[in-house]
Amino acid sequence: MQTFSELKRNLKKDFSGFTKIKIALLGDSATQFLSQAVRGAGYEAGLNLDVWEADFNQIERQVFDPSSELYEFNPEIIIVFYSSHKLLGKYNKLDPGQQSSFADKHLEQTDSVVSTINNLLKTKIIWFNYTEIDDSVFGSLANRIVSSFLYQLRKLNYELMLYSARQVNFYCCDLSSVQNQFGKTNFFQPSVYINTEMVLSIDILPEVAYKTVSLIASMYGKIKKCLVLDLDNTLWGGVIGDDGLENIQIGGLGIGKAFTEFQYWIKKLKQRGIILAVCSKNTESIAKEPFEKHPDMVLRLEDIAVFIANWENKADNIRQIQHILNIGFDSMVFLDDNPFERNIVRENVPGIYVPELPEDPADYLEFLYPLNLFETISFSNEDAERTKLYQVEAQRAVLKKNFTNEDEFLRSLNMQSLVEPFNKFNTPRVAQLSQRSNQFNLRTVRYTEADIELLWSEEGCFTFTFTLEDKFGDNGMICVIILKKEDNDTLFIDTWFMSCRVLKRGMENFVLNTIANFAKEKGYTYLKGEYLPTAKNEMVKTHYEMLDFEKAGDTWLLNVVNYTNRNCYIKTK
Repeated sequence: MQTFSELKRNLKKDFSGFTKIKIALLGDSATQFLSQAVRGAGYEAGLNLDVWEADFNQIERQVFDPSSELYEFNPEIIIVFYSSHKLLGKYNKLDPGQQSSFADKHLEQTDSVVSTINNLLKTKIIWFNYTEIDDSVFGSLANRIVSSFLYQLRKLNYELMLYSARQVNFYCCDLSSVQNQFGKTNFFQPSVYINTEMVLSIDILPEVAYKTVSLIASMYGKIKKCLVLDLDNTLWGGVIGDDGLENIQIGGLGIGKAFTEFQYWIKKLKQRGIILAVCSKNTESIAKEPFEKHPDMVLRLEDIAVFIANWENKADNIRQIQHILNIGFDSMVFLDDNPFERNIVRENVPGIYVPELPEDPADYLEFLYPLNLFETISFSNEDAERTKLYQVEAQRAVLKKNFTNEDEFLRSLNMQSLVEPFNKFNTPRVAQLSQRSNQFNLRTVRYTEADIELLWSEEGCFTFTFTLEDKFGDNGMICVIILKKEDNDTLFIDTWFMSCRVLKRGMENFVLNTIANFAKEKGYTYLKGEYLPTAKNEMVKTHYEMLDFEKAGDTWLLNVVNYTNRNCYIKTK
């Protein structure tokens, strides 16, 4: 983690080529240093954050005045920071009878602010929750006395979580957990607050900034998808090849407990949708023994999407894992207890994140928790099945080796696709796929659930979702298309993104057949496509050319009047 001074130095660096995002920062306390820290942390994430900062304690004026500088700036994201210390000042001025409803009144204010913003802007809102202040007026009874400030703060944070679950484009940034992790004495310095109105200490600013920026980055598809794990002295204590199955350290006793709790954390990540892979210098059969036979292992082979154990260079093995999963290195995290192996991977696999694990395994979790490596803004039921999807993909790869003819292999899969428009059931998955799809994404437009719901009723907008199922299993939703009427002759392909898991199965042809026939049936003459290059989507640079679109300036056109379906082995379900 960098210091505040180091983050400030980032502001002098070259941001060209980074994704530019307009951010408005509204606070009831001094935020000028927070603004700088957020911009500096943005550089580390490859984001050019154009931060406009409102004047001190001007949240309501900026929000409720339609002609304010906030609306003139027209931000993509608004950060709202009501501090607990300012709330305490308001609470202290209330009569005792009013203090018991303080949280409810502030939540009403919250809803008023959020509703007003939503009515005037199409934007996302990041709302800092509230750090605890125990004024010790009631001592331990504060947990039972409804009118105590501590009770009201805790209620406020709880109700804010419920409110966040009901709101679209509204995200809580957990400031309270930052204070819990680093302690109030590191988080807040009274003398600084009294003299400057700053409630965040200089030392804690980087932690808050990184917490905020990781949330912003996840909104724009910069997320970690895969955790690559070493085995010996990382998942268990000892060396399986030397110590044997009975003597590795794992379970409920001694240092083995640290490894067991570490595995439980990894298991929860897998259940959330993070892909797990193993990269170990080991004989494969020996490396798999604990997963298969040790009674105290939390992780099992079915939890691992890709298992590579050999005596080759770990950097090369991670490249193989990346090739199998077809994800970017910057979507991967590698955990290894050995500093030498960490450095080899860090120096030879650009983009992968390699934390400097502590020497003592007992410290692993407390070290990893604050890094917030796997930030997300969405979760769907399909996430829990992601490991199985990659394991099934490996089965397809094995089958493919038995065929010398590509067409025969594809025909043997018995593929089917369900094509549907956007609806309330598939909206969460559409939003998630838009955040996760980087490589096969022609224009890299990101959508939240609220954005998608607006498209349902937009005139001249036509939406398509595609699933893919074969004899090995169901891949779920894997492709999204949004067509928009440009004129009476042309439908513009506003969005085309697809999961890279299903490449080379003819899905591109099936999708084009579907939308070309739709356009023809609706009386349009042309489909118009556009490719907007990013650092990650070069693989689709020739997409429209490969599908026989004709170049038309910066776009591509396909005449659908005499369109003939392209060859594919996917049937409509």
